[in-house]
Amino acid sequence: MTRMHAQAQTRVAKGFSTVNAVAAGLMATGIALWAGQSLAEDAPENITQAHGYSYFGNLDYPADYPHLPYANPDAPKGGELSLGATGTFDSLNPYSRKGRAGALTTLQYDQLIESVADSVGQYYCVLCESLEYDEGKNYVIFHLRPEAVFSDGTPVTAEDAVYSHRLFIEQGLPSYAQAVGRMVTGAEALDEHTVKFTFAEGITRRSLIETVGSTPVFSKAWFEADESRRLDEPRLEVAIGSGPYVLDSYEVNRRIVYKRNPDYWGKDLPFNKGRHNYDSIRIEYFADSTAAFEAFKAGEYTFKNEGDPKQWATGYDFPKVQDGTVVKEALPDGSPPDASGFVFNLAKPQFADKEVRKALALAFNFEWTNESLRYGLYSQRSSFVEGTPLEAKGLPEGAEKAFLESLGDIVPAALMTEEPMTSHVSAAARLNDRGNLRKAAAMLEEAGWSIGDDQLRRNADGKTLDMSIPIPSNMDPTLEAMVETYVQNLEILGVNASYEKIDPAQYTLRRRERDYDVIYSTQYGAFLSTGGGLSQMYGSKEAEFSLFNPAGIASPLVDAIIEASFDTTNQEDQDAALMALDRALRYEFFVIPTGYIAEHWVAHFDMYDHPDPLPPYDLGYLDLWWIDADKAQALKDKGALR
Repeated sequence: MTRMHAQAQTRVAKGFSTVNAVAAGLMATGIALWAGQSLAEDAPENITQAHGYSYFGNLDYPADYPHLPYANPDAPKGGELSLGATGTFDSLNPYSRKGRAGALTTLQYDQLIESVADSVGQYYCVLCESLEYDEGKNYVIFHLRPEAVFSDGTPVTAEDAVYSHRLFIEQGLPSYAQAVGRMVTGAEALDEHTVKFTFAEGITRRSLIETVGSTPVFSKAWFEADESRRLDEPRLEVAIGSGPYVLDSYEVNRRIVYKRNPDYWGKDLPFNKGRHNYDSIRIEYFADSTAAFEAFKAGEYTFKNEGDPKQWATGYDFPKVQDGTVVKEALPDGSPPDASGFVFNLAKPQFADKEVRKALALAFNFEWTNESLRYGLYSQRSSFVEGTPLEAKGLPEGAEKAFLESLGDIVPAALMTEEPMTSHVSAAARLNDRGNLRKAAAMLEEAGWSIGDDQLRRNADGKTLDMSIPIPSNMDPTLEAMVETYVQNLEILGVNASYEKIDPAQYTLRRRERDYDVIYSTQYGAFLSTGGGLSQMYGSKEAEFSLFNPAGIASPLVDAIIEASFDTTNQEDQDAALMALDRALRYEFFVIPTGYIAEHWVAHFDMYDHPDPLPPYDLGYLDLWWIDADKAQALKDKGALR
């Protein structure tokens, strides 16, 4: 599911998400394709050796590919990318179970293999020069590049790869540690540059090779030099990595600066040619989005990935835009949208009844929100794979119908006889669509939630229908207004609804501990292939604690579809299974969709350039864009840059 890895990268780029990059690697579970493989002539026929990996067997790039086709190998090096972030940070360890990590800390770490941004499910060697595995995918062996070194000049060895793997199992996020701990039965260094991972018997072969290959590799010596250095604890001391950037400086809650390592061992790899073009990347922190935007206008940072439709529609009329100093671009985004929206905490008893959840959803008026708050720039979403060939439509037929029938009685009759759930339609003219609110009131009444003398709904035990929504204090004003107006409609229904504005650190803690009734979330990613990441987001085994499953959905139906999808052996059957999964997730109804932006919105000082076209699955401004030195100098000459 490389697609999901690309989306994780895009989320980091858009909002500096602190999502564990390893879990993103786990979510990057592969559709595997394979061409141009280089089999060792003396290798047994059932052993595959290649310069990359994909599950079904083709790699688009041959072993001697010169560079990524969407990268500009002639891109100039130099200059600074400066970005804005909101909120706070108290750690520079992106993999900690606690604390709030600073932005882009994962830039410092390489992986054995990495996914690409122009296809789904393909991975190519970075720290390794080749890999091999048996026909049954019972193990994988990575052959590390002898020239790979950490930023302190010490070599990257097989022992470092083994140590890093074990570190994530012993001290990583529980959802990752438990899942991978079940998958991997052995990790051993066969020699200084050869590492072997052995996989458990009786489990799906999906996600295995790409998961262990996507684990960042740390310096074992650095961790062992001080026993207080742990993966699961926040710290401002940075673990040594082998990546293209190293930490240059930081001021807690003010800024972080990374500099390109001039001695980066991998700068001339085909995978890296035309990438990592900035001499430095600086992130400036601000209390909220209003302060951040004013700072951008003043030139305190020079590149902004805009997510606020009001700002996009009305805010870019300041002098630097008018005179061409700042450029505003809407760029194509080929990624299916994440399943963002209001997510019900299914552990809360008041949301156990799906009809109650449907009734509460009717209080959200997307059409009014879009027209009044978002300037008509959002599109509504119903599907978890919106706009892709995997989106479930109409009644099941053909391969999807056959797939569902093969699952037996666990599939409810309604899934076969009713069209998939679609988002309700509201009147755009007024926030409180009376027809929808009347329908919602009747549904709540039928579900046993009756209005009392105080105009609050209570069940037979006298408990109110509570719905509290925490939001971080640095949330975009438009999003906050969306939450506030939704709460207003819920109050009309007699729901004991409220939203609570809290500081980002407290919000992060409550999100991790699932201390909420409902939360606005972008954690659920779209999927274009199957693999272990689906279990992390939608499966029952990790439902109680997975950070990637904020609803805690634990559905035998969904589990059965995911498990069966693992057994598909060709693209058609896999697609049928994933279409069925989309249908089932919509049937379970645990997210109220709030719409999505169909493009990348960026504004930047007129000195940045990028490949054309960009890859479909990543905006790539962190690693594919570059600075035009002449344009930068012109901005300096007229005093536009600080």
